[in-house]
Amino acid sequence: MSPTSKIAIIGAGQVGGAAGYALLLTSIASELLIVDTDTELRNGQVQDLCDVAYSNKSSTRVRAASYREAAQCDIVVITAGSRRTLGQTKIDYTSRNVSIIREVIDEMRPIRSDTILLVVAHPVDLLASLAQELSKLPTSQVIGSGTLLDSVRLRGLLSDHTGIAANSIDVYVLGVHGDAQVVAWSSATIGGAPIEKSLPTKTFFNRVDLENECKDRSQNIVRAKGSIPFGMGSIVCNICSSIILDKGTVRPISHFQPKFGCYFSLPAIIGRKGVVSTVDLPLSSDEEAKVTESAQELSSSIDWVHRDLE
Repeated sequence: MSPTSKIAIIGAGQVGGAAGYALLLTSIASELLIVDTDTELRNGQVQDLCDVAYSNKSSTRVRAASYREAAQCDIVVITAGSRRTLGQTKIDYTSRNVSIIREVIDEMRPIRSDTILLVVAHPVDLLASLAQELSKLPTSQVIGSGTLLDSVRLRGLLSDHTGIAANSIDVYVLGVHGDAQVVAWSSATIGGAPIEKSLPTKTFFNRVDLENECKDRSQNIVRAKGSIPFGMGSIVCNICSSIILDKGTVRPISHFQPKFGCYFSLPAIIGRKGVVSTVDLPLSSDEEAKVTESAQELSSSIDWVHRDLE
């Protein structure tokens, strides 16, 4: 743990609470600040998380805080956003969360110059792009959770189907998070060898079915309980740990892609200053085309948001 590291979570709902819980169990920060416009919810989460700290002898101090205090932290995790309700259009849902991210950034100003913003709210790639524009922080310091959870989940599903340990499987879900995300099967490996050459004899799985199962699981969880708190909480902790401890780990997170002028997920090296660099992962021509198509669609959505904000 860094001796003076501080992490703020903006949004004290299910995902924010689960992220706080995961961070407390690892004690990677000296202070955990919880921020929410609903002060009753915020205070309840703080008290609940304090009990976690007490029972686990965590060295992390938890407290309620303001947006201005959050803006002076090492990392600010933005989970605040509205849930997509039954019958709500994608445009309405996106507009609502765009408004929330604008309010959050406005309330935080001025933001410490070396703060890392980690956007978890959805649509994550669009909101990360907007958060960077509004905060005016360097692109390397604004990131989104992107397809990291999907990549972890896919490795787990592959492990279930093949009997091979998930930590021996290397496969990434890339591109714009959601229906357009792309699995980089062409670069997938098991123990460093191409996946099609390293599977045990008579082991078979359908790639399309596995991709759909990976995507559908998120929808199933959200349909059942409204959000994905434990999965996202663990991912937030994973990313924060890479940053605070300057690990230099490679993760498929949403970060700025200069070629397209927007954010989406490619493997990136993450350290104390955020994104150190993008890993140039070889893709097949079909995978490359799908990533490009999804990025162009995202760029059009961002243009629409800009027009709506004018």
